[in-house]
Order: sequence, then structure tokens, then C-alpha cells
Amino acid sequence: MATISTAQFKTGLTIEVDNAIWRIINFQHVKPGKGGAFVRTKLKNLRTGAVQDKTFRAGAKMEQAQIDTRNMQYLYEDGAGYVFMDMDSYEQITVPGDKIKDALNYLQENMDVSIVQYENEVIGIEVPNTVTLEVSETEPSIKGNTASGGSKPATMTTGLIVQVPFFVNAGDKLVINTNDATYISRA
Repeated sequence: MATISTAQFKTGLTIEVDNAIWRIINFQHVKPGKGGAFVRTKLKNLRTGAVQDKTFRAGAKMEQAQIDTRNMQYLYEDGAGYVFMDMDSYEQITVPGDKIKDALNYLQENMDVSIVQYENEVIGIEVPNTVTLEVSETEPSIKGNTASGGSKPATMTTGLIVQVPFFVNAGDKLVINTNDATYISRA
């Protein structure tokens, strides 16, 4: 593994600290008037999803975590977890639901995703920035509600609840932003 110093920090870099894998969300080099310089960071644990503030001495060295991503297709859910297939080798892997709980609200059969791995251990998946989901349940539209103003909750077929405009009905297909679970448009 490569060793890096705090001078090489950049947003998105993955490091190994205290036997955990962290992604740098943001960082700031600080040079106080008195004492030595340090680097203040906000880190996200890739295994648990926890976000933590951590301070390092300037020039401190640590291991860079080598994260691999593989493009795979989601096939189905079985009793042991969620089954994905590598599109090149047709190899199938099963990922436990607790490893990908953030992405389950967007996962649909035959969807292409990126599996994030560290030393052959699956630590998560990345779904596309937008997905098309069908509304399974919402309050019916009332005459006079227009495209402007107001919103109502709608439950998608995956279980995700999204605030949508009043004109959306059950059965509509909607484009949803996966970064913040917001409605973009009708599909």
C-alpha cells in the first residue's frame, strides 16, 4: 500500500486510520500563530457510514486505502442478500443488505451499479445520480391543484417516500435524484 502525508490530502481520497477505511469529505490546513501546523478533516467511514472530525499533525503519514469499483448489474434479492453480476465475466456475488442499506431505496432489477470494494470486501454500492421509479401510493389529485406550489408525500415501489407536486398520481413514473431523494420530473 502507498503511504501518503497530510500534504497530499484531497477531497475524495481514501485513507486507512485506526483499522478503518475513511473517505476525506473535506479538509483544511491550519497554521496557528503559535505551535505547529495541523490538518483538520471531516472523514466518512466507508464501512459504517459514520462521519467524524479528525485532526492530524502536518506531515503525518498514513496508508492510502486502495478502493476498487466494478460495474455490475443488480439481478435479484435472495434470502442471503442481493445478487449482482459482473457484466464482463458473468461472475455473480451476493451482498448482504446491511452493506448497501442506503442504496436499497433506489435499487431495481437489471440496474447497472458500481460495487465498491476494499481488498475483495464489498463496502458499498454506488447507484446512478438519477433513477426512474414508479409511484405505488399517494393521495389522489384534487381538481384545481396545478404544477406550481405545494407538495405531498408519495411512496415509490421501492419503499422510498418523496415529496412530489400535487398533480402526481399512483402509477406515474418519476425521475428521482439519488443524492438527496428529491423529485426531478415525470419520466
